[in-house]
Parts: sequence; C-alpha cells; structure tokens
Amino acid sequence: MNILVINCGSSSLKFQLIDSETEKCIAKGICERIGIEGSQITYTPAGGEKEQTVTPMPDHTEAIRLVLEALTNEKTGVVKSLDEIGAVGHRIVHGGEKFAASTIITDEVMKAIEECNDLAPLHNPANLIGINACKKLMPATPMVAVFDTAFHQTMPEEAYMYGLPYEYYEKYKIRRYGFHGTSHSYVSRKAAEVLDKKYEDLKIIVCHLGNGASVSAVKNGKCVDTSMGLTPLEGLIMGTRSGDIDPAIMEFIAHKEGKDIDEIMTVLNKKSGVYGLSNNLSSDFRDLEDGYNRGDEHCIRTMNTYCYRVAKYIGSYVAAMNGVDVICFTAGIGENAPLVRSLVCEHLGFLGVSIDEDANHKRGEEIAISTPDSKTTVMVIPTNEELAIARETVSLVK
Repeated sequence: MNILVINCGSSSLKFQLIDSETEKCIAKGICERIGIEGSQITYTPAGGEKEQTVTPMPDHTEAIRLVLEALTNEKTGVVKSLDEIGAVGHRIVHGGEKFAASTIITDEVMKAIEECNDLAPLHNPANLIGINACKKLMPATPMVAVFDTAFHQTMPEEAYMYGLPYEYYEKYKIRRYGFHGTSHSYVSRKAAEVLDKKYEDLKIIVCHLGNGASVSAVKNGKCVDTSMGLTPLEGLIMGTRSGDIDPAIMEFIAHKEGKDIDEIMTVLNKKSGVYGLSNNLSSDFRDLEDGYNRGDEHCIRTMNTYCYRVAKYIGSYVAAMNGVDVICFTAGIGENAPLVRSLVCEHLGFLGVSIDEDANHKRGEEIAISTPDSKTTVMVIPTNEELAIARETVSLVK
C-alpha cells in the first residue's frame, strides 16, 4: 500500500509517498510560499532528478492538487492514478488530552482537533486546512491523524503538571504536552531494534536536536517526561527560541523596553535561542561550529551554553527513570554535529560514558558512538518522522 504523508504548515506543505511494504520513500517534496507571491513546488521521485516549478498556489487545495499532479505525471510520476494511494497520513501538532494515539479522521475528530487550536494557533489550523484540501481532492481515500503530542500522553501527573493554580488546568488544560512525539517514538524503538533488546526493558533518553529541540525520557516503552511544555517554547535553548527562562524576565524586559506581551513573545520565539545568544550571528549550527573552531567568543559561549542545557536535561531524566541504558541523538543537529555530541557527553562522566571520537565524527549514520566499555550506550539514530506517520496510518487502515 502506498501512503501519502502530509505535513502542512501555514504557508508550506511537505509530502512523501511511501511504499508501506518496503518502507521506502518513492517520491517526496515541498510546496513553499503558499498564498504568497513566488510560490513553488519541489518534487523528487526516488532515483530521479529534483524538479522545481514556480507556480501560483493561492491556497492549500491548489498545493495538494499540484502534489497529486506531480505524483501521477506521465513522465516523472511514480503512480499511474490516485487509486494507487491507499491512505493519507497527516501530521497534527497538538492533540491536547483528547488524543493519546493516532486515529482515523472523521468529522468528530476534525472538530476535536479544532478545539485544540488555542494550544497550537500557528500549527493546528494549517493542519486542518491540509486535511480539508485532501478530502476535497481525494474524498474516497481514508485519512489518519498522527499527533505530535500523543506519544507523551503516558507521562504521569507529576511530570506534566505545572505549579500553577489547579483551576487553570481544570478550565484551560494548561499542562505539559510535549512535541516531536513521532520522532521520539521512532528513535527510541529503533534504538532497541538496533541493539537487539526488548523495547519494554530499556530506559532510553532521546535528544531530538534540530532548530526546534526536545529531550524525552522513555522508560519500558513509555514516555515518562519530555522537555517541551504547553507549547514548543519550553525546554532546551533552540534555534531562535529561548527555552526555559525565569518568567519574571518577561515583565522586566517589558518595563525596560516598553514592549507589550505580543512583542515579548516574538523576542522569545524568534529572536532568542542560539541566534540571540550568539549576538545575532546565526541560528545555523554549521556557522556556530565554524566560529567555535575559529575561537569566536560568541560562538564558544553559545555552544557551551546550549550543550550544558542538553546535558542538564539528560541528568534530570536519569533521575526521573532511576537510571539510563541508552542515550540517542537525532534530528538535524543531533545527527550531523559531532561537536555538539562531544560537548554534551563531556558532562556525562557520572554515567560512565566514553565516546569513540572516530565513530562520533561520522554524520547522519545509524551508529553507536560510545566505546564498547562505556557503561551507558550512546547512539546516533537518524529520525524518520514520515515513516513513523506512514506506519501509524497503515496500522489503522489495513
């Protein structure tokens, strides 16, 4: 069965067509600048050349139409007709407490997703637009919602509650939800598979380090804690997001700079993180690594602070699980930044971590980077969120 995976943003749409039997991607691409002048679709069939076409995309329905047209194109398409697409899996950012697992999309599910819009105002509405566009063009094809937050719904109450008046939880469901759930689930399971050990017998910490970054604690096959909170702003220092701060900083800056709450949130989400910490040098870790190696003081400060925060979360999750068997690095930075992995692991001597620097300098490979005598196994596991979504979709529609 061929599964079309859709990841819809407010002005973009990523897609992959995956053969569920072989689990191979047979085509992928992205629609960019939807509803904006200069919109374009990039399409790459497996084994073929990348194609980029600048074409008007006034809305997501037109973007989906262009995706389906590319997939069925006589010259470079990978299927003869839409009948060869067995189901569509949609990435949904926030499922609140309503969804602890993926689900077949119905009118009731759509309504429940919409009720979570307040929790993810930049993402859920766009996700719903993508679903509606697909339903319009593929009305007979089953569709599945796969939630970023679902994997973390196994967290115990003490891990997800905040020290706020309980009425805010009762009225507004303010609590820790966590994100990147499909990645944390895929990577933790893959680590057990590579090590040939039972998933349910392991204590695993997954460090999903990308422009957005989060750490999770997975004990005996269930997530017991994660660093992102009500929104993806909490937790690690990220590309442009601040991560954890003293909440009173918001009031302090507002008074000093004469900013309102929206302006402060823009600072925390778009002007902070490693970008702000590096004195606005860059949010790209390749630039920061180059600067670190040149001895640039801003880059050294930024890299050390970032890696310290990652290590601190790892330490706290060792305590939460009363031990750890495996630490995994994944996502763009986790898979491709040996310096970050090395700096993080320098803090983990208390776990008996010993790193094989030759293995650590390989990029984007599925590999153990700890030495054979390391008391804790450290691995790089490339994430594959699209495959995880496809697997969830197949399990529900078969």
